[in-house]
Amino acid sequence: MQRIRLRYTKRGRLRFTSHRDFQRAFERALRRSEVPMAYSAGFTPHPKVSYANAAPTGTGSEAEFLEIALTEARDPAVLRELLDASMPVGLDITDAVEARTPGLADRLTASVWEMRLDRVAVDDARAAVEAFLAAGTVEVQRRAKNGMRSFDARAAVVDLKVLDPQPDRSGDAPCAILRLVVRHETPAVRPDDVLSGLRAVADLAPPVPAAVTRLAQGLFDEESGTVTDPLAPDREAAPAVSIPADRAAVATAPDGAVSA
Repeated sequence: MQRIRLRYTKRGRLRFTSHRDFQRAFERALRRSEVPMAYSAGFTPHPKVSYANAAPTGTGSEAEFLEIALTEARDPAVLRELLDASMPVGLDITDAVEARTPGLADRLTASVWEMRLDRVAVDDARAAVEAFLAAGTVEVQRRAKNGMRSFDARAAVVDLKVLDPQPDRSGDAPCAILRLVVRHETPAVRPDDVLSGLRAVADLAPPVPAAVTRLAQGLFDEESGTVTDPLAPDREAAPAVSIPADRAAVATAPDGAVSA
């Protein structure tokens, strides 16, 4: 059995698809691409697909991950192209590697988010971020299955800063762009929880819903303060490709030289 790990996106209007909607679209793409999927046992077999830490409905993402199990070996690059061609535009398969190391989910310990706050002045956003970071705890509430739940939205935040707005929209309306790095803890702190925290500490309330996109997801590096690529260990564990001696001689021959 071969295991392939895929990275995919949720872009544009497709950010509003739920996780279940994506599952249905992906399973259709598997059938159209004639992928030799491994199936579970029992009365209702289903493809062996493992999803990891999917983004909330309504948020975009450039870094979603899943793993599939195959009954026959396939080239990951070719498989990626086939699946991407069968998926709706916006749900794009952007990377594929053969799983050569354990624990993909264990390497998804943090996320980098971008939050675009239209009609919010940059100075107001900076003041709110400073107040949030200076607070020891920031209690927020979120509706759960068993009612409202209170928790600290500050502890999981590794970094939060305001970027300069990008000139990608016409008009004179202000716009603040926030870059957020948050650890995956329990309970999970989501970007909307941080926005609730900004409202609690500084009364920052964007007049329109924030446009939220996950830029990266992976293992948090304590030394550099960055989120690393979770598929990198699988690439590094791949065996080196050997080059036949005759091809190597041609490749290293000086310009104009002809090998005997």
